[in-house]
Amino acid sequence: MIVLGIESSCDDTAAAVLVDRDVRSSVVASQDAVHQKYGGIVPELASRSHLRAIVPVIEQALSKAHVTLTDVNGIAVTAGPGLVGSLLVGLSTAKAIAFARQLPLVGVNHLEGHLLSPQLEAEVAFPYLVLLVSGGHTSVYWAEGYGCYRCLGLTRDDAAGEAFDKVAKILGLGFPGGRAIDDLARSGDREAIRFPRARIKPGRSGRRFDFSFSGLKTAVWQYVREHVPAGEAIAAVAASFQEAVVDQLLDTTLAAANDVGAQRLVIAGGVAANSRLRERALAAGAKFGLAVSMPSFRYCTDNAAMIAYAGSWRLARGDCDPFTLNASADLEL
Repeated sequence: MIVLGIESSCDDTAAAVLVDRDVRSSVVASQDAVHQKYGGIVPELASRSHLRAIVPVIEQALSKAHVTLTDVNGIAVTAGPGLVGSLLVGLSTAKAIAFARQLPLVGVNHLEGHLLSPQLEAEVAFPYLVLLVSGGHTSVYWAEGYGCYRCLGLTRDDAAGEAFDKVAKILGLGFPGGRAIDDLARSGDREAIRFPRARIKPGRSGRRFDFSFSGLKTAVWQYVREHVPAGEAIAAVAASFQEAVVDQLLDTTLAAANDVGAQRLVIAGGVAANSRLRERALAAGAKFGLAVSMPSFRYCTDNAAMIAYAGSWRLARGDCDPFTLNASADLEL
């Protein structure tokens, strides 16, 4: 089965071709240069950039995989969550191709794509715990099988990746912030500043493993305003902030793993590319007997290969969404 995957949930335009779940091509057009001067993603500019890039990216993915649309058996496209204008570009394009070629179409939850992304490179047996951490999402899921996921915790305010971007802007490091802070933190003293770690009590939702990063972000802003760090001091702020984020992510995730009796842990999403998180996650796995799986860097950030994979199991069982399928900015997993 040959599946064409299309992803446009935020600021990356992506297409990929999977042949029997083997990645034959994965093409991503980044918009970093478009949004850099604004220090964050501008939704209207993102949508317009997707319009310009979507057809060339799909054509490039097909060419690299040495297939044509005539060879494709089904299309998987991100239906949400994300920026609705961006989502509509990919979804409308996927619908047009599916209609013209009479192909089955399935809408994929972007979060499911991340949750399954390590499967692109090595099989991870179910069940497993997932820390899904990106610019727009920070959550913990218990994955029992394809299509069977239970949410154990969500962020109550900023996502971890969003906090990275905002702190990078406070420090004048540019966009995207996660990469800039990770690079700078390598030369900084991570114990120089004791920034706060949020400990979240269960609320009315009943979730026991929620996150919060808004207080940490505010603490960094206050510190920078009061101390005006420069040179090595900025690296210390970056390293100390990063350590606080990683502490919160792993402390909460390990508590959830202990609660459900997990033997396998997957860390996925854009922040899964963070070198300190990867280092400490592997060390924690070895200490507590958890098999830790993380996708390679190219599958941490938004890509269409994970969308094609997440849609492939539904296409294989004969699923097909109607052409009334619409984008959903806050689609739940």
